[in-house]
Amino acid sequence: MELIIGPRRFSTWSLRPWLVLKRCEADFSVRELDFNTPEGHAEMLAASPSGLVPVLRVEGETIWDSMAISVWAAERYPQAKLWPADAHARWLARSAACEMHGGFGALRTHCTMNPDHLMVGDTRSPPPENEAVAADLRRLVGLWTGMRARFGASGDFLFGDWSVPDAFFTPVATRIRHYQIDLGLYGDTDGVAQAYADTLLAQPDFLEWERTALAG
Repeated sequence: MELIIGPRRFSTWSLRPWLVLKRCEADFSVRELDFNTPEGHAEMLAASPSGLVPVLRVEGETIWDSMAISVWAAERYPQAKLWPADAHARWLARSAACEMHGGFGALRTHCTMNPDHLMVGDTRSPPPENEAVAADLRRLVGLWTGMRARFGASGDFLFGDWSVPDAFFTPVATRIRHYQIDLGLYGDTDGVAQAYADTLLAQPDFLEWERTALAG
């Protein structure tokens, strides 16, 4: 099993399925491609049906897209409990992960991760002044605080125990850190959303990713 990813320093899409596979304790190798170079870009186009990363090669097939890889992993490794056991929590966990997968466009655009804005390490950039970003952040805070209030009693993650939405929101936590965003300005009056972001950034698998990225 091989997971093909982009640069660990800023490839947010790549981080998500890597976290999922680590949670599954899957036996997989990683091929990291620098798609900003002509050689890396050509290799990515050759390896990925969509021309994008991440992709997972397993049993003669190539699975593309971070959500598809996560769904495959939940089927293959049911013991990892990648979705909440409670049916209502599971429905909303899938909704939250899919919203992150396809939404928050302003936050992605104006708080980008690229070779100059890293999701690892101590580099920082000033927060953007943009109303569309502010709207995304208010929605993010509402989602996080709402799910934590309803389903977070069993642990520190969004639905208590770690699940797929936590993988999908970890890159957002790195954006909040890098752009020095004060979530209190967007409705996080009790610090619940910031505490959740801090939990994601302290999770051992993410810290392993960060160490590898900084050493590379």
